[in-house]
Amino acid sequence: MVRPIFIGGEWRQGRGPISVSRFPADGSVNAELSTASREDVEEAVQAAERAWRAPSWRQALPHQRAAILYKVADLIEARLEQLAALQTRDNGKPLAETRGLVASAAGTARYFAAACETLDEQLTSQRAADFMTLSVHEPIGVVAAITPWNSPIASEMQKIAPALAGGNAVLLKPADATPLAALELARLFEEAGLPKGLLSILPGRGSVVGDALVRHPLVRKISFTGGTNTGRSLAHIAADKLIPTSLELGGKSPTIVLEDADIELAAKGVVYGIFSSAGQACIAGSRLFVHGAVYERFMERLLTLTRELRVGHPEQDGTHMGPLISEAHLQSVADYVALAREEGGEVLCGGERLSEGTLANGSFYPPTIITGLNNGARVCQEEIFGPVLVVIRFEDEADLLGQANDSIFGLAAGIWSEDFRRAWRLARRLECGTVWINTYKKFSVSAPFGGYKESGLGREKGREGVLAYMQQKSIYVGLSDTPNPWCC
Repeated sequence: MVRPIFIGGEWRQGRGPISVSRFPADGSVNAELSTASREDVEEAVQAAERAWRAPSWRQALPHQRAAILYKVADLIEARLEQLAALQTRDNGKPLAETRGLVASAAGTARYFAAACETLDEQLTSQRAADFMTLSVHEPIGVVAAITPWNSPIASEMQKIAPALAGGNAVLLKPADATPLAALELARLFEEAGLPKGLLSILPGRGSVVGDALVRHPLVRKISFTGGTNTGRSLAHIAADKLIPTSLELGGKSPTIVLEDADIELAAKGVVYGIFSSAGQACIAGSRLFVHGAVYERFMERLLTLTRELRVGHPEQDGTHMGPLISEAHLQSVADYVALAREEGGEVLCGGERLSEGTLANGSFYPPTIITGLNNGARVCQEEIFGPVLVVIRFEDEADLLGQANDSIFGLAAGIWSEDFRRAWRLARRLECGTVWINTYKKFSVSAPFGGYKESGLGREKGREGVLAYMQQKSIYVGLSDTPNPWCC
């Protein structure tokens, strides 16, 4: 049976080609579903335009919009196991990770509900006695949101929740490979009482559905998480339309182990920072800089921990790493490892796909560590998006900073040191949007997230995350009975 999609608040078959969702662990079919056509996009946009302008939504009080988000958060938590299992089937992440992603989605909905309720307007400073000024925020309108396949349910809620909290309508295009969680979210919003037309889920190819969405004249904001090349193209479209855009793009994040680091804490943090999610994360700590004074000792512990990781079926307890998203992506990762060898790198562990027993039917690749390269190597400059760590030895802090910042990306970084003053100083000099000190890949929805350089534009999360989906208006109120001077 071909599953319907959610167009303008209606469940029906899309007019695009049939899409097949497959389980990356063994290639089995999760579902067949229809996809959207350009005509479906047009219908969804028109429904969204009517819905956000309707008095029932446009004039809804903050607590009324918040009530829907609170209800959705409760529904997500009540169905955590079901949603986690669905997310695992969709992209192959271990259940331990997908449970965390589902919990994050619920927390995001609840946070932006609270932010919506407590978002105050401003009475601006008085500069004259005969009038006063106020600053208010209003919805942008129809928002196009495009999400990636690596953490769908969390990424999708990080766009849907603040956009709805700000009074907008949202048209979401999930990644081709992972549409199932987004469609389930639509059911939860429908159950929570979201007015019809305010949310559409439009699976399909980016060249068709994504292009039709972002180019539509009624779409007044683009929010995208994904690859830098696609982000650059979307930025051009947004510039031509003179509309705002939020872009969270690629990364090649440096992790730094200083000579005074707690070796055990740092080694475990580095392993988690690169190999969780099988390295399929924009903030993965894929470049590791280790001070020469602790290099040998640290590498010994790093290799031991890495070899102890369990790569296996994502539905089995105790699995650390599941499969990569697809065979095509596995081949891309393998090609980068081959390139590293050509560039003179030494593969200390991993480096060949796993194909024994039950792993033979899935796209499994082991955690891989490479040394012997400098920061100018392609595998140190280009985003691999897989479980591949390149290790570089350093001696001098100034040289370290030069190498760490020598990247077109600037998304995240990690520092491991017992000297917090030094770590703080380094954190301020690293050119990236997020720095972790003595931890990695920890998130708070209250902390803004985004990148420097080619890692993106704008910020998500935080109280400002709602304002990113609103536009500001100044209102002047006259206090004098005297006409304007030249009218006298």
